[in-house]
Amino acid sequence: MRGMSRLTRSIQVGAVRIGGGAPVSIQCMAKADPADVDTIVRQLREARAAGCDIGRIAVPDLAAARTIPRVRAEGGLPIVADVHFDHRLAVEAARQGADGLRVNPGNLGGKDALRAVVAAAAERGIPIRVGVNSGSMPRQGGRAVEASAERMVETALTWVSEIEALGHPRIKVSMKSFHLAELDAANRRFAAASDVPLHLGVTEAGPPLAGSVRSAAGLAPLLRDGIGETVRVSLSAPPALEVRAARLLLQALGLRRGPQVVSCPTCGRTRVDLSPVAERVEALLESLGLPLTVAVMGCEVNGPGEARAADCGIAFGAGGKGLLFAAGQVLGPPWPNAELEEALRAYLGERARAAREGVEHG
Repeated sequence: MRGMSRLTRSIQVGAVRIGGGAPVSIQCMAKADPADVDTIVRQLREARAAGCDIGRIAVPDLAAARTIPRVRAEGGLPIVADVHFDHRLAVEAARQGADGLRVNPGNLGGKDALRAVVAAAAERGIPIRVGVNSGSMPRQGGRAVEASAERMVETALTWVSEIEALGHPRIKVSMKSFHLAELDAANRRFAAASDVPLHLGVTEAGPPLAGSVRSAAGLAPLLRDGIGETVRVSLSAPPALEVRAARLLLQALGLRRGPQVVSCPTCGRTRVDLSPVAERVEALLESLGLPLTVAVMGCEVNGPGEARAADCGIAFGAGGKGLLFAAGQVLGPPWPNAELEEALRAYLGERARAAREGVEHG
């Protein structure tokens, strides 16, 4: 369960509210050449279908900034423009309709550049995310600065103060690191010092499995303690997979409800190849859009008894027959194992039809 959330200011990224008690939102970043708008739109649509709330695109040049109207209209998500090194790109992105800007104030080109970016954001009423990464700390006296939680927080608070002094309170901050202790300490220190919403993420987390595990290990303790208003799981993988990992993390912490499959780890009692069944049921559940927890159990030991908390599920039996159950109660007589998955599919189809009719007639 999530602990007592800190009281933060509320900002809007498009129609998505961040902070101020709003649910934790999920972000992703498109991963295609900025000129390949078709692919960017496809990726964002897939991410939205997976549960994404906010999309981000790289803006390395003016041509990329000018794709924002189409990406925003066709991708179906609010768009944050990710800008480095040239403040003019952030200004143009705001003018083109970006719903937010992600910048590192230290590499924009000085105070006049920051002033221009803030003015453009203020004119559009959009937030600025101040990004502080341990691997890209601002240089001091021409020398690289070694990152630490203290320096990251000091840097973030300095930039927040500068933006606020320019009359723009719509800010969120991210303090990302590959090193989890540093990540944890920096975000906790900042949360204690400011009411600015926090964007959580582990930078350069890695390929899908390792990156998901590392992100969960780093983000779960913060989220459980009420720290963090929006998240991105950064993986070397398609955006939709990042979103699924983030969604599953939030579901595991009780912060988001959605379709999920509970399946046993299997053992010598299992008489079916359970993993493909669980994967097919998971795909079906997501395609139906049912916010249910469905159990797929390999033997009578694990189900339905140990899957009692699931909304429904199946348990394959060692005697060639298994059970279909819902809310902890067995539905009908035992089914042949070979027909059990299809019985669950039929049951879920009925639930989906009932849900649709309830919406249509409600």
